[in-house]
Amino acid sequence: MKGFFYIALFFFIGTTISLAQTDLKIENIKVKDTLKKNTINPLAPSKAAFYSAILPGLGQAYNKKYWKIPIVYGAIGTGVYSYMWNNKKYHQYRDAYKNRLAGKPDDFSYLDNDRLIQGQRFYQKNRDLSAIVTVGLYILNIVDANVDAHLMQFNVNDNLSVKPDLQQDDLYNRQNLALTLSYNF
Repeated sequence: MKGFFYIALFFFIGTTISLAQTDLKIENIKVKDTLKKNTINPLAPSKAAFYSAILPGLGQAYNKKYWKIPIVYGAIGTGVYSYMWNNKKYHQYRDAYKNRLAGKPDDFSYLDNDRLIQGQRFYQKNRDLSAIVTVGLYILNIVDANVDAHLMQFNVNDNLSVKPDLQQDDLYNRQNLALTLSYNF
């Protein structure tokens, strides 16, 4: 058995040495790098957030996520419309109440004073809530542009994968669900 091992070792070393001594001429070989080198711009997230703060949706355009722009304008536009409508109704009830106290005729003659005050409070509360929601949506627009710019720099390629896997449990002889994280170099 030892003799077979020595013979196999002799052939392995002999072929390696003989291949190493051959003179190979290789010309005009182009090596193509298969891995894309993405340059990371560390200021891109702050730039996207700044653009979204200046004009809502501009940060999404900077990130080339054009489909998000109508969503941003729809959300902020709905908040602004709700604020304006509640503000108009609040002023109608307030003016009607002031006119009633001054003895002038008003459009809400079918309502008593308590209902006018309740209407003012209701529309004032909804107006203030609409303002808070609109500011929140504006801030969400800025955060979305920033986070999206950060995630664009995240390494997502075919060499990195997470796959579900079924593994046999030797103790209880059952199948267990597991996640496998694999990285190919």
